[in-house]
Amino acid sequence: MSRWDTSNVPDQTGRTFIVTGANSGLGAATVRALAGAGANVVLACRNVAKAEQVAAPLGDRAVVRQLDLADLASVRAFAEATDRADVLINNAGVMALPELRTADGFEMQVGTNHLGHFALTGLLLDKISERIVTVGSGAHIIGKIDLDDLNWEHRKYQRWPAYGQAKLANLMFARELHRRLTAAGSPKISVAAHPGYAATELMSHTESIQDAVMWLGNLLLAQSAEMGALPTLYAATTDVKPGGYYGPTGFRGLRGYPGRSGSSKASHDEAVARGLWELSEKLTGVTYDFAQ
Repeated sequence: MSRWDTSNVPDQTGRTFIVTGANSGLGAATVRALAGAGANVVLACRNVAKAEQVAAPLGDRAVVRQLDLADLASVRAFAEATDRADVLINNAGVMALPELRTADGFEMQVGTNHLGHFALTGLLLDKISERIVTVGSGAHIIGKIDLDDLNWEHRKYQRWPAYGQAKLANLMFARELHRRLTAAGSPKISVAAHPGYAATELMSHTESIQDAVMWLGNLLLAQSAEMGALPTLYAATTDVKPGGYYGPTGFRGLRGYPGRSGSSKASHDEAVARGLWELSEKLTGVTYDFAQ
């Protein structure tokens, strides 16, 4: 697995991938590599104009579709208009934002990163033939799932703990989805991946002085978006362990080529994961049908 890169992506001719947030950064690098391997890619993005710029060089293999994960009406519209795909890659995300709310009143980070993807995956589950890949973050280690106040309505909002909770939710969702698929006897698999420390536009949208700090970190420490996308590509295209978690294998999991990744003790808490699942169904109104 050492030095696995885009040259090792198996031939994807005839396969279709839906990638959320593919208009820049990790998502753009992911769709370029998949299209380069022969896949058809659906760029599911809020910013359609930017997505069109990414898709244009990819030719007929790339299709842009509007999707705003911070609006459940948009998520439902996207799902209803989707035919089928082999793989869904839940890549889109926001990071360390000031306190904002989604169209449905959710805290923006957990609403976009987790609840939007939870709803999307549930609505598309019968249309995805092979696997779901959810992109997490090493920042899940600072997260704590508060089932009594997931949307920061009663606590004083803190942008980084809110981001940590959202990314912990991503990882717990991927694992709980794997358990439920397995229990239902489904051949579909759920896996998770994280990019390590990758230089992307995500680092410059905190709307605070931290943007400058992270810009400097990108310059001095971060690996490229292309390297950061490798764990996602590995999880999406190779023979991986269902329910597994993949990330860079270099220095402290921040850099390097993809392989199995460790995660926090909290991310393995199955009781909290079940509670998060039930709460997510209640908040989004999306109930999964594993009989499909």
